[in-house]
Amino acid sequence: MKRRDFLKGGAAGAVAASTLAAPAIAQDKQQWKMVTAWPKNLPGPGVAAQNLADRITTLSGGRIEVKLFAAGELVPGRGVFDAVSEGTAELYHAVPAYWGSKSKGILLFGSQPFGLQADEQVGWLTHGGGQALYDEMYARFGLKPFLCGNSGPQMAGWFRSEINSADDLKGLKFRTTGLASEMAAKLGMAVQAMGGRDMFQALQSGAIDAGEFIGPWTDSALGYYQIAKNYYWPGVGEPSSAEECAINADVFNGLPDDLKSAVQLACESLYNPVWTEYTTKHALALQKLVAEEGVQVKKLPDDVIDAMGQAASEVIDELRQDDDALVKQIVESFVAYRDSVGRYKTYADNGQMNARGAVLGF
Repeated sequence: MKRRDFLKGGAAGAVAASTLAAPAIAQDKQQWKMVTAWPKNLPGPGVAAQNLADRITTLSGGRIEVKLFAAGELVPGRGVFDAVSEGTAELYHAVPAYWGSKSKGILLFGSQPFGLQADEQVGWLTHGGGQALYDEMYARFGLKPFLCGNSGPQMAGWFRSEINSADDLKGLKFRTTGLASEMAAKLGMAVQAMGGRDMFQALQSGAIDAGEFIGPWTDSALGYYQIAKNYYWPGVGEPSSAEECAINADVFNGLPDDLKSAVQLACESLYNPVWTEYTTKHALALQKLVAEEGVQVKKLPDDVIDAMGQAASEVIDELRQDDDALVKQIVESFVAYRDSVGRYKTYADNGQMNARGAVLGF
C-alpha cells in the first residue's frame, strides 16, 4: 500500500458528533461506532482495527455490527478515549501510551522503557493480576478495556544525523510518546507529541530532528526513510507496544453474557495474529528499506543505552511515589511480574536467541 492511499483519507478536523445514550438497536441488532487513533488501513494498527471491527461483527453472529471511523472521520485520533467515555461512540482502537494525561498508571498497560515484551505484556494481564488493575483504572472513565494486539519490539527511531554519544541527544527535537517521552526528556531531548502522519511532515520541515513511531512495516508506509536515513535500534523505549480496545462501560454491561463473551473473545483472539503479523512484515519491510531505499540500520552506542536505562529507572521510581494509590499498585504489580519473568527469560528466550545467533551468525 502506498503512503498516499491512506494519508488522503484522513481529515484534518473532526466532524462534530452528538452524544448517544445507547447504541442504535434495530430488530435485535446493535450498530456500534468504532473510532480509531489511526488513518484508515494504515499498515499495522489501521489494519488491526478493521480486523477487530470485522471479528466482533462475525463472532456476535451479526447481532453487533461495527462500523469503523478512522482518525478525523468522527473525532480526532487523540479524542477517541473521551468520545467512548462520553458515549459519542461505543468503542475505540488505540494504544494506552496516548492517555498519560488521564493517569500515568494507564501508560504501563501499553509499553514501558526497558519493560515487557509482547508475550510478557499479555502474560502480566492474564496471569499476573494486571487485567483487574486495568479494569479498575479504566472504570474511572466509564470504559471496559481489553488488549487486542501488539506491535512487538519497536525501533529507536529515524534520525537525520548520526548519534555517537548520549551528548548528541541533548536538545534533539524528538517525536515519541508514553513513558518513553519521559525517559527522553530526562536525557535532555525536546520531546514532541504527534501522530504518524504529522511526524513525516515535521521531519520534512525540520520541526523535529528525529522520531520513532512503530517499526519498519508501518514506518515505511509513512515514508520516513525519504527524510531520515539513519534507523536506530534497539527501541528500548518500547520493547513492545500493546494495542487496546475500550468499550463504553454502560454499553458493555448492558450486553447479554454471550455477547460480552463474543466481544472479549474478538479482542483476545486477535492479540497473537496481530503481533505475529507485525513481526513477519517488519522483517520483510526492513530488508526492503535497506536493499532499495538506502536506509542505514545502526545500533545505539552503549553509553546511550546506559543513559536511557538510568533515565528509565528514574521514571519508574517516580511512578512508585505517585499520590494515587491505584497507580502505585499498578507499578508494583508491573515491576514484580517484569522481574520474575525476566529472570526466567534470561535462561529461556535470551539463551535460545544467543545460541541461535552464535550458530547462524545473526
